[in-house]
Amino acid sequence: MPALSICINTQTPLVQFLGTNPGTSAPGSPRADLDLAALTEGRDYRYSPGGVTRMVYPLVRRLIHEGVLREAHWVALNPHAPPTVRLNDLTLHNVSIAGDRMAGYGTVKEAIWGRIHELNGVEEHDELFWSEAFSEYAYYNRRTAELIQQLDEKFDFDAFYIHDFQQLAVGHMLGTLKPKIFRWHIPFDAATIPDKWRAMLSTYLRSYDVVVVSAQSYAKSLRQLEPTGKVIRLYPYIDPTDYSHPNAVQVEAVSRRIGLAPEDQIALVVGRMDPIKGQDLAISAFAAVAADYPHLKLVLVGNGSFSGSASGLGLSKSARWRTHLEEMVVEARLQDRVLFTGHLGQEELDSLYERCRFTLLPSVREGFGLVAVESWIHDRPAIVTERAGIAELIRDGVNALLFDPDESGALVRQMKRLLDDPGGKLRARLVRNGRTTARKCSLDAAERAEGEMLAAVTEA
Repeated sequence: MPALSICINTQTPLVQFLGTNPGTSAPGSPRADLDLAALTEGRDYRYSPGGVTRMVYPLVRRLIHEGVLREAHWVALNPHAPPTVRLNDLTLHNVSIAGDRMAGYGTVKEAIWGRIHELNGVEEHDELFWSEAFSEYAYYNRRTAELIQQLDEKFDFDAFYIHDFQQLAVGHMLGTLKPKIFRWHIPFDAATIPDKWRAMLSTYLRSYDVVVVSAQSYAKSLRQLEPTGKVIRLYPYIDPTDYSHPNAVQVEAVSRRIGLAPEDQIALVVGRMDPIKGQDLAISAFAAVAADYPHLKLVLVGNGSFSGSASGLGLSKSARWRTHLEEMVVEARLQDRVLFTGHLGQEELDSLYERCRFTLLPSVREGFGLVAVESWIHDRPAIVTERAGIAELIRDGVNALLFDPDESGALVRQMKRLLDDPGGKLRARLVRNGRTTARKCSLDAAERAEGEMLAAVTEA
């Protein structure tokens, strides 16, 4: 297969810029492009947290290196960035829309998110696709599609790879017969879709030659909307080489900085501050076992998503949720036992994975759950919600522990299984088998599967 040129589209950008906008060389003087090599990570920019960006960039990097791709361009919403950013062999193109239009887009995006995750009622947003706010959602998708078409005229892409529900309308708006792939990253259960949404969602989905989901149950459910393209399941993935295994000195330095004593044991939760992530369930379960395990501490890592950040959409849900969680901790009188770290760099996070006794993925709904895979590559056992896509890869007591977030006491029981593990036999089994399962979610597996998909769709 000849090397391909592709255009990728996500809402969340790969890179977020910090402090003064590096897209201006002088006040009021915008720069047309920027080479990221001229800036310093952590001071001038950071890589966006979250599963989508953590997946897509390593894959693109690998496919370029292996000659599957000759060229890749990535279009994303990034209102505080220059129009174009170069990152080695990848070119980032940033979309910006006015603040008043951003508000309407955010309203629609959050409504779709809330309904899919069953956070709001079926009828609460019945008329969403006929609302004034939807015109701003459509405007953002149109702006994105227009930029992609302009780039296509210049670079002549072989395929378009659109990621996640925020961008669903982009494929419908692209005036091209070239192959279009859509990857739906969040859960999909047709039963959660309001009847008045189905025709519109079906129309959008039929714009794609391939629709990719993260679990087999999502694929079965999505087919109920009768997309005309092929629906396939590809597991999300990570590149194990992106993770370090810090030594004892490095681990101790991070531990000391966030307030951990040498004798402390850690139950670790990694995820953005969002009600869907179930940090409240983790706090409640921890409160139930805290008295019996005086050296155990609960560490919550994460801030908001791109949508909640000042460099993104500026939505306030993350701050509200963290305030609620902090109030829960105070009410339980566990202020000295529950730590909120905020966002951590990868090396610091790796230190906590190395230090923790186990991880918790307590989400009430979760598109997949790469935190479990990260736990496995750090040789740490994971306790995982049954509502995560990754649950279809898990056998309880074999490679992880599963719990039903709706069942009272279920998470407490699974925590006690690991805390009261005679001789560490359960822990050893979960670590050994988890390491094997992680290979199904590795970059090597993704390179084969995604490469085969791109070949099939472009040769059809």
